[in-house]
Amino acid sequence: MHHFRYLRKIRIYALLSLAGVFSTDVSMAATPSVEELWRIIQQQQATIDSLEERLAQTDKQAADTAEAVAATADVVDEVVRQESTEPVDAQVAQQSYGTRFSRGMRDGGRTVLGGYGELHYNNLTDSNDTVGGDDSVERTDYHRFILFVGHNFTDDLRFFSELEVEHSLTGTGSPGEVELEQAWLEYDINNEHRIRAGLDILPIGLLNTTHEPNTFFGVERNRVETEIIPSTWWEAGLGANGEVMPGWNYDVVLHSGLRTPTSGGSAFRPRSGRLKVAEADFQALALTGRLRYTGIAGLEVAVSGQYQSDITGTADNFEIDAFLVESHIDYRHASGLGLRALIAHWDLSADNGLVPASVGADTLDGWYIEPSYRFNVSDYTLGDIGVFLRYSVWDERNGVTPFRYQEFDQFAIGLNWWPHRNVAVKFDYQWEDADGDVDALRDGFNLGFGYQF
Repeated sequence: MHHFRYLRKIRIYALLSLAGVFSTDVSMAATPSVEELWRIIQQQQATIDSLEERLAQTDKQAADTAEAVAATADVVDEVVRQESTEPVDAQVAQQSYGTRFSRGMRDGGRTVLGGYGELHYNNLTDSNDTVGGDDSVERTDYHRFILFVGHNFTDDLRFFSELEVEHSLTGTGSPGEVELEQAWLEYDINNEHRIRAGLDILPIGLLNTTHEPNTFFGVERNRVETEIIPSTWWEAGLGANGEVMPGWNYDVVLHSGLRTPTSGGSAFRPRSGRLKVAEADFQALALTGRLRYTGIAGLEVAVSGQYQSDITGTADNFEIDAFLVESHIDYRHASGLGLRALIAHWDLSADNGLVPASVGADTLDGWYIEPSYRFNVSDYTLGDIGVFLRYSVWDERNGVTPFRYQEFDQFAIGLNWWPHRNVAVKFDYQWEDADGDVDALRDGFNLGFGYQF
C-alpha cells in the first residue's frame, strides 16, 4: 500500500514539473493573461484530480487483493490443519484388511513406498517382587522400524510387502529380529471382491490388522491383543475379501496354523505357537473368517472366528483342536468421543491324555474397554490431543512353579498428542493385578513416539 502512495506522489510531482516547464515555455512565447493562467491552473487541477481518482481506485484494488490473499491463506491453513488432525479412520478404505498403507494400494501409483516406526521408554516397577524375583523394567527401545513396498502390476493385480526390524539390533546375543510380516499378491475379481495369496496378517481383532502407532492409544499394544490374539499374527494362506452389500465386508482365509508347545512354561500359549512362516514344519491348516460392518461414519463392528484341527502341530501324537472367536467395536464420533471394546475367547480340547485344563488352558479369555476423547489444540500448538482410559482382563501364564494360567487385569490412563495425523507422541500410566501367584505385576509409566508415512 505504501508503494502505491509513493508512486502517486512521484507522478503528481512529475506532472507539476511538466506544468512548470509548460508555463515557462508559454511565458517565453508571450505573457499570458490572468484568464489564461486561471484556465491553465484549472486544467492542471482537473488532470491531478483524475490521476488521484485513478490512484485511489488502484489502492482499493490492491487492498481488495491483499484481503483476498489473506482469506485464501486462512482457508489453506484450515485445510492443512484438518488434514494434519483428521482421524486416521476416516482415511481407511473399508473393503479390505491389512495395514492402512496396504488398504490404500489400489489408489496408489505404480510402485509405492511407506513405513512406520516407534521408540519406547518403559519405567515399570514389579510390585510383586517377592515371587520369582524383581522383574522391574527401565528400558529404552526402538521397538519397531518397518518399511512397506507395494507395486501395482495392473489396475487389478498388485503386490504388497512389509519388512520389519525389531529392537534395533540383530545378531547373536542381540534382542532384535528382522521379519517379513507381509508378502502377498491380490487380484480384483470385480469391484466388490478380491482374492489374495501369500504371507499375510490374519483378519482378527483391531491391532492385528491396523497397528501403526498413530492409530491407537497407549505406548505399548494392549495385553489382550498380544496374549489372547497374538498380534502381530501372520501366516501363509489363500483368501478372499470384499463387500457383500454396502457397509458389510467379509474376509475368509485358509492358512497355516499355530504350533504351540505342549509342556513347559509356555504350554498352549497362542503367542508361542507362531512359526512366522520361517521353515515352518508340521503345521495343521486353519480357517479364519470375519464379518465387519462399517456402514455408519466412524463405526466398525466385527466378529471373527478361527478353527484349527491341531494347535500343537502334526508331529506329535496329540490332536488338540482349537477354536477362537473374537468380537469388537470401534467408534469415533465427530465430537471427538471414542470407544473401543474387544472380547476374545479360545477353546482347546483334550486328546490322548494331554489335557490343557490341567494348567488352566482349556479356555483362554481376554477383554478390554477403552473410552477416549480427542480434541483439537491448534489455537495453542499443532494438531490434536487425545486422552483415554483402558481396563483389560486376560489369561496369561503365571511364570512360576507350578505353571498354570492366571487371570490378570490392568488399568491404564494416558494421552496422545498428534502434531500431524501421521505422527503421535504418547504417555500412559499402568497398574496391574492378578488372581493368584504370578512372577511379575508391573506398575509405572511408558513414554514414546511413533509415525507412519
